[in-house]
Amino acid sequence: MTQGRGQVIHADELTHYDFGAGHPMGPNRVKWAIELARELGVMDQLDVIPPPPADDDLVRLVHTDDYIEAVKAELPNPRYGLGTEDNPIFHGMHHVASQVVTATVAAARQVWTGQTKRVANISGGLHHAMPAATSGFCVYNDIAVAIRWLQREGAGRIVYLDVDAHHGDGVQEIFYHDPNVLTISLHESPIHLFPGTGYASETGAKDARGSAVNVALPPHTTDAEWLRAFDAIVPDVIAAFGPEIIVSQHGCDSHRLDPLADLQLSVDGQRESYLMVADLADRYAGGRWIATGGGGYSTDSVVPRAWAHLLAIVAGHPIPVDTPTPQAWRDQLGPEAPLTMGDGRGVGFESVAWGYNPSSRLDQAIIATRRAVFPELGLDPDF
Repeated sequence: MTQGRGQVIHADELTHYDFGAGHPMGPNRVKWAIELARELGVMDQLDVIPPPPADDDLVRLVHTDDYIEAVKAELPNPRYGLGTEDNPIFHGMHHVASQVVTATVAAARQVWTGQTKRVANISGGLHHAMPAATSGFCVYNDIAVAIRWLQREGAGRIVYLDVDAHHGDGVQEIFYHDPNVLTISLHESPIHLFPGTGYASETGAKDARGSAVNVALPPHTTDAEWLRAFDAIVPDVIAAFGPEIIVSQHGCDSHRLDPLADLQLSVDGQRESYLMVADLADRYAGGRWIATGGGGYSTDSVVPRAWAHLLAIVAGHPIPVDTPTPQAWRDQLGPEAPLTMGDGRGVGFESVAWGYNPSSRLDQAIIATRRAVFPELGLDPDF
């Protein structure tokens, strides 16, 4: 291990998080991303840390005993959301879901103890899981457990930043009463998409007003629009909050080819968002950054490229979008495999500082979030 290098928490057993044939949450998403990163030389630029053994005590930092026992039983249980079409039972569910938890906690430990400043666990990011329920393909909420672990170890101010197409409802719910955890989520409007939460008006409980920031984007939001919304809100709220560490979720189901959402980003735009998150960690959190995976269901052409870019940025060596994809990787995917690491899209955007359009659905969403939460953080919501 090289002191200060970026790290990734990974082992093959983490790819066993698998709801079965035909389910969108397939293990190949992680496998193909790691293989692509390896072919590109990214894995050589990272220290690869295996996850510690599964640990029920860590899971209990967030999840109830009765729920954990229900997961272990591997039987359909509507009370806990187990055995549904979205969340079918699979053999070894508790063990591998717990292993994802320990992997994200291991990432938090590496950063918090000063072993490095940047760590990724792309098998993590299971942001929908609730303390006593499986939801949205998520059994245990590895992110929330890692944040609780950080708090137990003395972290005072933590930012959770979620760029998945779906609202990070589980993490928000778990910390909705906690003024020391700022949850930020940019997602497709809950009017149109699961889980039906994440309105701008959700800004934290009475004792934690301003601790939740939600940007509900209209369907078909493009790269330039998404980046405009991010730039209009996220840097200001993070600067005002003053975090010690940033934990991020990088679901790439915002891509235009994703079958489960309606946003229109490219891999180029997603890569740009990762660079922006890394910059925010450097500017406001002393560089301390824990990056996780999340959603993303175009499992061959999109997810591997997006997360290979994420790993390269964690390593400190971003990959240009015009880089050819390796032939060995394309051979595995077949004739439809992408030829380059980008989609050939530009990623420029117009800042709201230059003016906004009140008739634009995107700008309406930006305005709604700024007006709802900026005053709670001592910020001026006007441009």
